[in-house]
Amino acid sequence: MLYQTSYVLSLMENKNLLFHRLRSARSRKRTGKKDVEKQIRKKYQRSKELWNLRRNIPWIPLENPYQRGFVRFFVLSDDVKRSEDADFYEGILKKINTYLYSESRLFLKKRRKFGRRIYVEKPQRLNTISSYAWTDPKFGLIPRERQYFLKREEYHPFRKRNETYYEFIEPWRFTLRIRPHMITHYKPVDAEIEKEYAEIESYISQYKVAGIIQKTINGKSNAWKKEYETELIKSRKYSNCIISPTEIADYFEDL
Repeated sequence: MLYQTSYVLSLMENKNLLFHRLRSARSRKRTGKKDVEKQIRKKYQRSKELWNLRRNIPWIPLENPYQRGFVRFFVLSDDVKRSEDADFYEGILKKINTYLYSESRLFLKKRRKFGRRIYVEKPQRLNTISSYAWTDPKFGLIPRERQYFLKREEYHPFRKRNETYYEFIEPWRFTLRIRPHMITHYKPVDAEIEKEYAEIESYISQYKVAGIIQKTINGKSNAWKKEYETELIKSRKYSNCIISPTEIADYFEDL
């Protein structure tokens, strides 16, 4: 009798141990989800490493440089170049200069007018400074340079809000200059790195994978949506719907 009792107890213990070893469907699903996230995280980190490898490939000088079209950019005007503040305005120009490339010296673009295609000159302006770069110490704006910029706001139809930027108030101090665009260096291409980088980018750019990266790695599920909701009331669409608490109280008093 004692032997049978011990045998039954051992069977029950084995069944309980086997039951605890069996994983629930929820546990298996959670483990599979974590494995997928680990794989995505590894591929994301590898893509950053490959991007740095591609970027840090050194440029090699060409034995025979060749011309590839023309480039147009801003330089100091002759009177500013001869003034005492030439170095000061040269420092500003380095921060807001723009470069435009063309196959010919004319810098033309196609435009449709009255059903006909005509060629007009490509416009070129100095860069504006964003509100982020305005406060960024790495951008290097000194207090004296800030005095030559004017703060402006422009409504952005896609973001549904006003964008702040800073514009240089004396563009007449710079003139446009055209010179041949010479190719003097080239960067060699590593076929293995390019192939691996293209495969990983094709994987992490998928819709679901990009959502997991944004939520788990970057730490935000949808940062643009949160910013859009906070700035929605400031847009033109809802600006006329704002009612102050005093107006609401006066409305109910009249009733």
